[in-house]
Amino acid sequence: MKSVLTLIFIIFLGTAAIAQSPIKEVKVETKTATVELNVKIKKSNKLEKEVARLYMFKNLRVKKELNFKTKRNRSKLA
Repeated sequence: MKSVLTLIFIIFLGTAAIAQSPIKEVKVETKTATVELNVKIKKSNKLEKEVARLYMFKNLRVKKELNFKTKRNRSKLA
């Protein structure tokens, strides 16, 4: 019971101390600026053809390279 009353007393003193100091509001000046967009779009009549490779699975090339076999992978007959 004593610890509960002590905690309430400390909280009461803290809020009273905060209430004594006035909070000053800071006013901010706003400035407006204009923005101009100067965007030039190049139009080209050339048709560029690029080759894109599509794989069925995500990391197919990596898995293919990691799936190699060496001579020591083969089982030996006794």
